[in-house]
Amino acid sequence: MKIARILHEGEIKCAIKENDGYFLIESGDCFDIKRVSHTKITGDIKLLAPVVPSKIIALGANYRDHAKELNLSLNPVPLIFFKPPTSVIGHDEYIVLPPCSQKVDYEAELAVIIGKDCKNISEEEAESVILGFTCANDVTERVFQKMDGQWARAKGFDTFCPLGPYIQTDLDYGNVELKAILNGKTVQRGNTLDMIYGVKQIVSFASQVMTLKKGDAILTGTPEGIGQIKNGDTIEIEIQGIGKLRNFVKQG
Repeated sequence: MKIARILHEGEIKCAIKENDGYFLIESGDCFDIKRVSHTKITGDIKLLAPVVPSKIIALGANYRDHAKELNLSLNPVPLIFFKPPTSVIGHDEYIVLPPCSQKVDYEAELAVIIGKDCKNISEEEAESVILGFTCANDVTERVFQKMDGQWARAKGFDTFCPLGPYIQTDLDYGNVELKAILNGKTVQRGNTLDMIYGVKQIVSFASQVMTLKKGDAILTGTPEGIGQIKNGDTIEIEIQGIGKLRNFVKQG
């Protein structure tokens, strides 16, 4: 099942995306999908970011080949960092290059969407707190990342966390292909089979550190093949079984 947040007739609504259109979730809550209208939504629809998270937790160096390309050492435990909620944008929105930026890169990632509040859960319990998965682009100012040593500035600019287009609740997340497509050309390709820490491990580990809230997003790392985006580019993140997240790039 694909869950979407949409803007329709001036209102934010939650809907189920099916092949022939969108169908309203009658509760108005994207996390309560028990009642879905049988009437297709008509008129203009704008896709929004599928969640409004209280926080975005992200993993660094979770693919060995990516760690090698950035000369990052592998941690004995998952390396986590934050992106602020203000960095979130949705499908077809603009990534804005800050005037101070020098080299801004794309990073294709699978994002886990938490479905209910939880703390100190085991790996065996992890699936019970996951609503589903979406595409993410962990946009990064690479010069600042190397310069600062910690990544808040490099990862935290407004528009630096595109999410979408939908939340897929049914996904074989342990074996899905993900890729980045820059101006129509595939520039990054990987598979979640190559992750060092799997989804269950990541969710459990993060929950030992902090309370995970309903709607939080966890970005699970990127494979090798990162590269720069520039003014005028179109960057797409495509994940097998979810769909394609498209964003445009402009200079701030």
